[in-house]
Amino acid sequence: MQVNEREVFSILTGKISSTINRALLRAFSQEDLHITTEQWSVLSCLWKEDKVTQSDLCDLTRKDKPSMTRLIDNLQRSKIVVRVPHATDRRVNLIHLTQYGASLREKVTAVVQSVVDKALQDVSESEIMVARTVLN
Repeated sequence: MQVNEREVFSILTGKISSTINRALLRAFSQEDLHITTEQWSVLSCLWKEDKVTQSDLCDLTRKDKPSMTRLIDNLQRSKIVVRVPHATDRRVNLIHLTQYGASLREKVTAVVQSVVDKALQDVSESEIMVARTVLN
């Protein structure tokens, strides 16, 4: 059986993703941040634009509705977000950062930047540009 380049590419990108996720989880834990990488992806969207619908968060993070419901439930239990009823549509809740959730932005962003910097320390800017082009 011969492995083609596409299969190798899938394996490599999967390994890279897993390695970075583990590094982020370790870094979050070391900084006493009790969030997952999936929760961070939701938070980063809310830090850009607060009070968005769950459906919008699904689109932004490319997660399905059941996964997003679970993520928001866990973030709400941790008092990082709250569900706020939409002003005109009772069927819709807006996901809103709590003061605590908003306060995490600077610390979490610094941790993520540190992990990214370490991961890319031996990668040149031109190599990053090529990788970005290929992945896009």
